[in-house]
Amino acid sequence: MTLLTVTLAVVGSLGLSGPAAADSAIEERPCPVPVPDGTTCGFLLAPERRDVFGSATVKVAYAVHRGDGELPDPVVFTSGGPGSASAPLLSTLVDLAPGRDVVVIEQRGGRYSEPRLECPEIASGIVAGLKGSRAEEVTVAAATCRARLTADLRGYRTREIAADVVDLRRSLGYAQWNLFGVSYSTRAMLLAATMDPEGTRSVVLDSFLPESTPWYDQAVPSLRASIAKLGVADRFDAMIARLNRVPAVLDVRDPVTRAKVEVHLRGDDVATMIGEALQVSDVVPIVPALVDGVAGGDYTLLEPLADQAADALTSHEWGQYYAVQCQDEAPSNTFEDRRLITVAADAAVCGQWRLSSSTPEQATTAAPVLVLGGQYDPTTPPEAARTAVQALPNARFAEFAGIGHGVFLGSLCARQTVTAFLADPQAAAPCDAAAPPHRNVRPGELHLTTLGYTALGAPWVLAPLGLFLLTAVLQLLGGTLTVRRGGGYTALAGLSGLAFGGLAALSLSGMAGGVAALAIGVPTAVVWYSGLAVASAALSIVAAFRLRAPAISIVPAAVGIVFVAWLYGWAL
Repeated sequence: MTLLTVTLAVVGSLGLSGPAAADSAIEERPCPVPVPDGTTCGFLLAPERRDVFGSATVKVAYAVHRGDGELPDPVVFTSGGPGSASAPLLSTLVDLAPGRDVVVIEQRGGRYSEPRLECPEIASGIVAGLKGSRAEEVTVAAATCRARLTADLRGYRTREIAADVVDLRRSLGYAQWNLFGVSYSTRAMLLAATMDPEGTRSVVLDSFLPESTPWYDQAVPSLRASIAKLGVADRFDAMIARLNRVPAVLDVRDPVTRAKVEVHLRGDDVATMIGEALQVSDVVPIVPALVDGVAGGDYTLLEPLADQAADALTSHEWGQYYAVQCQDEAPSNTFEDRRLITVAADAAVCGQWRLSSSTPEQATTAAPVLVLGGQYDPTTPPEAARTAVQALPNARFAEFAGIGHGVFLGSLCARQTVTAFLADPQAAAPCDAAAPPHRNVRPGELHLTTLGYTALGAPWVLAPLGLFLLTAVLQLLGGTLTVRRGGGYTALAGLSGLAFGGLAALSLSGMAGGVAALAIGVPTAVVWYSGLAVASAALSIVAAFRLRAPAISIVPAAVGIVFVAWLYGWAL
């Protein structure tokens, strides 16, 4: 046994090991997802537990996109979660950091690392719990997964994830780099900067989650604060009360098996889904109208929300998520309020797994730090980040209007701000963070219908519309050519039908909330324009039954009648 090995063993036994003491190496591997040209992928080989001599080796996935060499300091990014994948965001990051190498590192236990700590049972258990006993279903699923996992979960926590980042810099041979974290990974990246001051040029923290924050205990008040900012707090309360009296019954797909599952959504369940939806900045503008509609009893509007929530359950590796949460997050909370699904599920899993807790490490850095916050973010509220920034000696905070969680993903201005900061940490912001990317949709501004959402999955439902517009084109052309032989009514019918289509398209193109608003409704002007469709159908009937009308005229009349019935009987 060499002197170095003995020294590492002693340091490890004292619990003082860190990145400097780690014996890490790298190996190449094929990239697991499509990546930009000029990208290579590999594994960082690291101890599963740096505090245990002779610990097993884990493989932490990473990818490196080589820039043009113009700027020497790369950007290294890891995603949030815990347990979210980083590699799919590489193209966005390359555009954000021109001239630099861009490195993405997965979290140990994540989707592309080995071992992969996946727990599909928990995702299915959460969905199944929406019909029966929520805590019981999740607890059984957690026990099943825990019995299957063979990894030492004590090695999957924030300190080890941060140490992986530091080890990767040294293994790749970079003298310095810029650390970029989002949501949960802001903790890991700030801790990495603390561990590795000489290797840290700057730090970007998007949706910052300060250590020791009682995240679960603050979940309900944080969500209510975001809803209040949107101006629908009273309707939100009315929605919850209504659903608690009469739950919504929906069919959703199990995120793992894809089988249809009937779920019963109470008010607190829907509140959880809305909180999760506020993490997607494109969805934020439609939340006021959505809340108002559901509070009024239109439960069909919950279908897009439920489908989105089910799909989100496959975005994390739940074994890795709970290994971190149960050790580093749960101990700071009391879990007294378990109304939200996320809080109740995490309390159940952590109670079942019984992992030892750890004291959050105080992380700080003298490097320049840019902290981004989203105005409507209920997960990492901007108010908490603004306060936490005061403890960082060289940090500044920017709040972006109209944005939820994961600011750089939803705001062009945020991406421009990060790019400018990387070029010069003292540079002024290049854009106005107070200008929201979308105007919020006010209650009553949309005619609520799930036509647009249904059409995304089944475009054929728009067949009556397509047939009606095609018929209108033929009527306008044919009627114009035969106007002297009584084709005037036909031409007017075609003109009215096309006017409806054109005005509706114009209204849709300028609707508040952007494309996402189509998931729950159409502009109310479309309802008024539908009168032109009725007029077109009426004129077609007149043309079909006028004296000496050709037999073919009955076809446009039938198309018009069918379309009007479809429009008012289902679409609107």
